[in-house]
Amino acid sequence: MQLNINVTEIILLGLTQDPGRKYIVFSVFLFFYMGTLLGNLLIIATIKTSQALGSPMYFFLFYLSLSDTCFSTTVAPRTIVDSLLKDASISFNECIIQIFTFHFFGCLEIFILILMAVDRYVAICKPLHYMTIMSRRVCGVLVAIAWVGSCVHSLVQIFLALSLPFCGPNVIDHYFCDLQPLLKLACSDTYMINLLLVSNSGAICTVSFLVLMVSYVIILHSLRNHSADGRRKALSTFYTLRNAEVKNAMKKLWRKKVVSDDRK
Repeated sequence: MQLNINVTEIILLGLTQDPGRKYIVFSVFLFFYMGTLLGNLLIIATIKTSQALGSPMYFFLFYLSLSDTCFSTTVAPRTIVDSLLKDASISFNECIIQIFTFHFFGCLEIFILILMAVDRYVAICKPLHYMTIMSRRVCGVLVAIAWVGSCVHSLVQIFLALSLPFCGPNVIDHYFCDLQPLLKLACSDTYMINLLLVSNSGAICTVSFLVLMVSYVIILHSLRNHSADGRRKALSTFYTLRNAEVKNAMKKLWRKKVVSDDRK
């Protein structure tokens, strides 16, 4: 593929050009990014350090938190820094890398959510065969497939975008590089490429939504004959911080930290 790219640097207009509002953007993004980062890192550390959280459920939760950490990091840190600058810019190559990582980790999160739904379906609907079906090897293969699928999705997006000539202008009315704002810099008709890009992302989102809906409808349908206590116990495992095992593991991790600090 021969590239026709004359744009080397892209100016990002951001969310606002008002100096006062830029500090608001800085504060909001910093607050939510730090909250997301700390929450996900806490889950990652808890799962990695706790032997009690070795089931497939927490294996997938680990990768969900990891992908969410990477996903937010693709955009938030640069946006936080750029909000303090008078003129924010990014090189074309960095823009392409940001687009790739943004779509890669976003797609990976969707695929991991599907795997989590499948895991809960097997755990609740086929409890006697759960450990056989969702073995460590099977879980590892499923996560590897999710990574490969996400990479393929992102590469398709990038190759479609780079098939267009970019000869100016070089101003994006957005706070980070994404495909739709980038296409406005192309100096040719983008209708077909835009249609293919939207179809690619739209197909993944639609299929993923349907799979998630069907899986949880089946789970809820299978619980109709359970007792109220049985339904409560089954639904208490849906990957939340209210999960007793996660809370106990976090408490143990905190106690270890306190004891370690006291010994210093």
